[in-house]
Parts: sequence; structure tokens; C-alpha cells
Amino acid sequence: MASKSGSGGLREPPNEQAVLNMYEGKRSELSQIYSNITDLEMQVSEHSLVINAIQPLDQSRKCFRMIGGVLVERTIKEVLPAVQRNKDGLEEVVRKLYETLEKKKKDLTEFEAKYKIRITKQEDNKEGGNKKEGNAQGVLVGAASSSQ
Repeated sequence: MASKSGSGGLREPPNEQAVLNMYEGKRSELSQIYSNITDLEMQVSEHSLVINAIQPLDQSRKCFRMIGGVLVERTIKEVLPAVQRNKDGLEEVVRKLYETLEKKKKDLTEFEAKYKIRITKQEDNKEGGNKKEGNAQGVLVGAASSSQ
């Protein structure tokens, strides 16, 4: 029986601090994925703006494009398909990141349920409110002292 509980102990973190570290790591991963999605969605938006700006123009018109840090001269006819391909590729990456995000969120929810983790937002707000007031008081005191 001791060996069964010992093998079960290997699967689970040994103490609360290890559980907390794992939980914070999972939340950090989610945050990083959100950040990556935001960045890539902004790039998709920028690609769309470029496509919409150059699409109605004459296809033989001169166009400049940055490739690997080098500005090259091309025509709109050459650049437009490349920008469209890049946009499509970015959209695919964003789609995959959303899938990964959903898996990670599900994993985090299961982790929270397994270890009965609850986020106490009321305490965070109270503590955060006190900290903000403390910071504001410090700034006001400093400002009042410097103006006298």
C-alpha cells in the first residue's frame, strides 16, 4: 500500500507551494498566448490595411516592400499576392493559437478543480484598493511637500 501512495505522490506536486507554482505557470502560459494572439491580430489588421490600400491601384505601379530588413522595389502586381499570402498565414497561426488557448484554458480549469483553487477577487480588490490609495497618498504628500 505504501508503494501505491508513493507512486500517486509522484504524479501530484508534493506541497502547496509546488501547486501554486504550477498554477502560476499555467496562468502565465495563458497570458503569453493571449499576448501572441493580440500581436498577430494587429499584424493581420495591418496587412488588411495594406491590401485595401494597394488593391485599387494600377498593378504596374511601383511599390516598395521590406524583405528581411531590406527595402526592395517591386510592382503592386508582385507585392499584392505576397502580402495576401502573409496575411493568410498569420490568420492560420492565430486560429491555431486560439485552439491552443482553449486547450490550455480547459487544462487550467481542470487543474483548479483538482486542487480546489479559487481566486478570491474581493480580497484582491480590497488589497489593490488599499495599495492604490496608499500610492495616491504618497504622491499627494510628495506633491504637497514640494509645492510648499
